[in-house]
Amino acid sequence: MNILVGVSGGVDSAVTMDILKSKGHNVIGVMMKIYDGKIMTIANSCYGTDKKKEIEDAIKNCKHCGCEFNLIDLSKEYDEIVFKEFKKLYLSGLTPNPCVMCNKYIKFGLLPQMARKIGINFDKFATGHYARNEFNEKTGRFELKKGKNPKKDQTYFLYKLSQDELKDIIFPLGNMDKSEVREYAVKNNIPVAQKTDSQDFYKGDFKDLFDVEEDKGEIIDIAGNILGYHNGIYNYTVGQRKGLKIAYSEPLYVIDIDKNNNKVIVGTKKDTFKKGLFANDVNWVALDNPKTPFEATAKIRSASNPVDVVVYPENNRMKVEFKEKISAIAPAQSVVLYDNDVVLGGGIIASSY
Repeated sequence: MNILVGVSGGVDSAVTMDILKSKGHNVIGVMMKIYDGKIMTIANSCYGTDKKKEIEDAIKNCKHCGCEFNLIDLSKEYDEIVFKEFKKLYLSGLTPNPCVMCNKYIKFGLLPQMARKIGINFDKFATGHYARNEFNEKTGRFELKKGKNPKKDQTYFLYKLSQDELKDIIFPLGNMDKSEVREYAVKNNIPVAQKTDSQDFYKGDFKDLFDVEEDKGEIIDIAGNILGYHNGIYNYTVGQRKGLKIAYSEPLYVIDIDKNNNKVIVGTKKDTFKKGLFANDVNWVALDNPKTPFEATAKIRSASNPVDVVVYPENNRMKVEFKEKISAIAPAQSVVLYDNDVVLGGGIIASSY
């Protein structure tokens, strides 16, 4: 079988290639370039200025595996589809997740499409994500499942994948722990066996990334009293505690952001708790457009613990009600629904109540 592997220069994609090669598949490596060079950014991040080292490592990994290496420039597409939307939402005081959008439209969308366009022939597309993709004979649907290690599970970032996309995707590391991947890399003399894990989307001050000036405004409490001042609402996210620089009798948290009036609203811990949320742009994975309420567990951030919920689906929207109130629900983040290890679906958080 011909398998295209998305490579990054890291140990996960290198082990992915090696595992598939050892099983007798013809493996082809492909790396995507997403940085356009318009803004100087900090290296060692996903959206970083200097990718020379990552490209060199990816080439080394492909050579070690005896695989062809390809670099595809998707920086223009990334800028138009992901970065501009991310910037617009963030500057509006929202907290979007660029990795969710990149996975859907760039990494699992345009990257394999462009690979075929330039003449690469392949049957499946594989990545080093810690997730599982299995076909359920009873439902006739592909199921996206959590990886073996809950702490490394990456299904939260993949919930937007469609059935048509999942049928062609392989996750060879889904049943492996990170320590097992490291051990495999060392045992098989993979060049980047000891390389540290890749960084976040961006490491640095978002003011520099977005190339914007400071926009000072008031920090107020829920009664409208002015407690301090901020240098731009884009520096804050709902649930944030650190960096407020306000002396108060108890810890304060960001509970809302008023873009129209350029204000950050803060409150005490009890003010952060909400009963539920509304989400738009819903994608169902294990389910086929459910019409009636059902119980599930949900994550409102990639690092949050799953909580029990009741889901009320409605066309491309849904209401998610928590069994117990939770805090720090940030608009524009994603809510992802699970049935144990199986991803049921998810959507973009519009508001909370």
